[in-house]
Amino acid sequence: MRRLLTALAAGALLVTASACGSSGDSGAADDKESSGGITTVKLGLIPIVDVAPIYLGQKKGFYSKHGLKLEMSTATGGAAIVPGVASGQFQFGFSNVTSLLVAQSTGVPIKAVANGIASTGVEGKDFSALMVKKGSPIKSPKELEGKKVAINSLKNINETAVRESVRKDGGDPDKVNFVELAFDAMPAALDSGQIDAASVVEPAQATVKSQGGVVIATPIVDVAKDCTVAMYFTSTQYMQQHPDEVKKFQDATAESLAYADSHPDEVRQIVTTYTKIPASVLAQVTLPKWPAEPNKASIEALAKLGEEDGLFKKTPDVDALLS
Repeated sequence: MRRLLTALAAGALLVTASACGSSGDSGAADDKESSGGITTVKLGLIPIVDVAPIYLGQKKGFYSKHGLKLEMSTATGGAAIVPGVASGQFQFGFSNVTSLLVAQSTGVPIKAVANGIASTGVEGKDFSALMVKKGSPIKSPKELEGKKVAINSLKNINETAVRESVRKDGGDPDKVNFVELAFDAMPAALDSGQIDAASVVEPAQATVKSQGGVVIATPIVDVAKDCTVAMYFTSTQYMQQHPDEVKKFQDATAESLAYADSHPDEVRQIVTTYTKIPASVLAQVTLPKWPAEPNKASIEALAKLGEEDGLFKKTPDVDALLS
């Protein structure tokens, strides 16, 4: 798998519509800076704990050491990032596995290039959780039938995961009313009663806990053990035309993932630089895992569940995405 990822490319994140850049030539943004021949690559990300290794890597000089400078912008979810990478507006992107599988199944020319994050694999103690407000009468996933549940992107990984939690608890996921809401808007919406439950990730999970919110399930853990949740990716065109930049990014990202996984205190500190979460809340954040390689079995599980939920026009090819 390491060879697969290396041969692939290295992905970073990519941006949303707010970012500007050429939508034509995929190499248009590879501007050589005058100082030392550093290559600037554009990437998009979601402002959540998951991407802390990228910020740490940039701060620690891992990317500059490999001759790269990252130009980052944010999006609400991985589904918004895929089109920009595929069109060549951005060189790399960060996206959840399901968004990548949806894209692959419809023929979008992208390839996963480096691991992103993984679940802790511990029920009740994951970086992602299904939560209700303090005092809610809802105690378990099956009780969400007929209720309003917030997820960051409809027909995506969090919907698939929540549906699995409801299904495993004996409920009917088709009876759940899913609504789309950005992660950082979920704590207030839950606290005010606009929604009945929310599928949150850190740092939003810590915010909800600070409000007295309660975890009723850990959906990603329900999907598969040590589930790979997101990966970095690039377009097949960029990978073919700029193999050197791809390799540089892959190496720098691998170094960044390893550093983040072994320096949790620095992870918590760097998160304060790109989110508005208070330091007191951040101390309560449950960090994900940043393993070097993805868990293929868990990606296959997500593909199977996504197919059951009708997310794909045709069965996605996991091997094609990863190789």
